[in-house]
Amino acid sequence: MPPATDHSPRLSLTQVLLCGAAIVTLSMGIRHGFGLWLQPVTMDRGWTRENFAFALAVQNLMWGIAGPFAGMVADRFGAWRVLIVGSLLYGGGLALMAVSSTVAGFTGSAGVMLGMAQAGTTYAIVFGVVGRNVAPEKRSWAMGVTAAAGSFGQFLMLPIENALIGQLGWQTALIVLGCAALAIVPLAFGLKERAQPAPTGPQQSIGHAVREAFAYPSFRLLTAGYFVCGFQVVFIGVHLPSYLKDKGFGPEVATYALALIGLFNVFGTYLAGSLGERMPKRFILSSIYILRAVAIVTFLLVPISPASVYVFAAVMGVLWLSTVPATNALVAQIFGVKYLSMLSGFVFLSHQVGSFLGAWLGGRLYDSTGSYDVVWWIAVALGVLAALINLPVRETPIVRPALATA
Repeated sequence: MPPATDHSPRLSLTQVLLCGAAIVTLSMGIRHGFGLWLQPVTMDRGWTRENFAFALAVQNLMWGIAGPFAGMVADRFGAWRVLIVGSLLYGGGLALMAVSSTVAGFTGSAGVMLGMAQAGTTYAIVFGVVGRNVAPEKRSWAMGVTAAAGSFGQFLMLPIENALIGQLGWQTALIVLGCAALAIVPLAFGLKERAQPAPTGPQQSIGHAVREAFAYPSFRLLTAGYFVCGFQVVFIGVHLPSYLKDKGFGPEVATYALALIGLFNVFGTYLAGSLGERMPKRFILSSIYILRAVAIVTFLLVPISPASVYVFAAVMGVLWLSTVPATNALVAQIFGVKYLSMLSGFVFLSHQVGSFLGAWLGGRLYDSTGSYDVVWWIAVALGVLAALINLPVRETPIVRPALATA
């Protein structure tokens, strides 16, 4: 039989979108600017780019590892509790990142703590609430709106973060951002769902849900495609400022480029979410990945200038997080919303393994070759691969004969 019937909305659509969008704006807006800290931190501490990149790689990996567990807790005990803990970890991690004087300490704060904080304050947790409280016919659109908020956070926060670094120094700027991350605590109460009567009839367990998902080919294909997404966006987000500096551009070019990515992704994610209500989501995902590959190839082959950088940033912005609403809406469409945060967390774990490699390999290969060229071309090849493996995804709800006869 198909996944369990969706519950009727318990929180208002306006409340869910406003609070969810504000949370993602803060959590994603802060993290998108971490690439701006690469130069001042490494120069002040005397570290290599690989030291900094490894800490952010650990952050992305921890985000992915903690994601399924944060999702389990959110699905079982309420997303608002997870969001509060995540907010406190975010504030504390940023403060410790500012005062860490060793590579190990920096990796523990910027890597482990902030990775766990992001697992508890970003898409998988918020999308679980969206999925349970928004009607199925509006779910893809609502996820697009929420993902667009994360992009707006990047556009909003990057100039602010750059200004904070310039005026206050990189350490004080991190303390200020840590205080801003604590604003997620009051917003979390806006996503506090009402207690529901205990369900009757056969119910799917967490273990069965996990086994069912990983045994389903389409889930594995979505997971593999999301790996590529993580590799591409984190490599570009972390290393683009240094790549442009090596090409002779001032820091303002990188700041404007990253801000343009955030601005245009507001439109891209909203468009992807809206299109998800009208056309197969697997086609949306395949198109995004192949267009990313084309954009990177074009960027590498044309003469580089501020204009070419900004055009590249705008195009990549449209494609940046556009995979998020389509991927998560597909998980909900295939498996239902009962364990949406947890299953989205598992898919996102693959994304973050890719993010780890994108951040770390960027620094590792730069230090060994003196260039980012190899990693750029790896990103192109992976984009073509992801476009191909998303095409066979089946979007129909999964059949559960065991529950039907239980």
